Amino acid sequence: MKPFVKEDSIVREIWGKSDTVLLIFAGAAAEFALNKAVDWLYFTGKLPADPLGRLFSTVTYARNIIFAEEEQAHQTINAIYHIHKAVEQKRDTTIPDWAYRDVLFMLIHYSIASYEVLERKLSNAEKQEIYDVFYRFGNQMQLKDLAADYESWLPQREEHLDNDLKKSAYTEDLFKQYKKHLGTFRYFFLIEGQKLLVPAQVSILLGFGRFSMLNPVIPFYKLSRRLKLDVLVKAVLLPENYKEQINEIDVVV
Repeated sequence: MKPFVKEDSIVREIWGKSDTVLLIFAGAAAEFALNKAVDWLYFTGKLPADPLGRLFSTVTYARNIIFAEEEQAHQTINAIYHIHKAVEQKRDTTIPDWAYRDVLFMLIHYSIASYEVLERKLSNAEKQEIYDVFYRFGNQMQLKDLAADYESWLPQREEHLDNDLKKSAYTEDLFKQYKKHLGTFRYFFLIEGQKLLVPAQVSILLGFGRFSMLNPVIPFYKLSRRLKLDVLVKAVLLPENYKEQINEIDVVV
């Protein structure tokens, strides 16, 4: 059967490494807290009760789709679509289309940013390949007004960042929940990791400085991966509840 994402794709390489996926999760956690539509997840009660689990489930869904056969990927995307429609019916209003696009745009941006932090700069062709995969994802979700290609998407992404983000009581509560669920030590690494990845608009709204304390550490972490010592680093940093799930990401699919 035909895979949703071809086996030699850069997208599979990005989403097949646990540390890259964790950075995607970290960046999305920052931006998601600022999204003007975050109240939708407060409506269900799932986000404040388990913010890490709720966000990690989004990342897990995306990863499962990336490594699925095309038919199975379409079924999963359709299931996500209908889950959200059910929430809309309960609230008797519609989730704005831009809110769906924002989540898709986060997956695109943080896939690129995370890989470039931990690996190397991506070529324009590779960025286009990443965009193509998530474009098909969005298309299956019946999202409207998606840019035709990566270059056309960049100004659209900037427009969304300028219009769809604000710091609110939800933002403050989510970061309190992150700290509560992670503990002070891991929360520190979450914030410093976010500083490496988030766009300027997000950094300004969250009051981040330009410098991350992880900047000088990244070269040593890359070396630890070559020496197979990164397992020790992850053992210290990973939340206990998610260690098994995260470690499974490194298993060859």
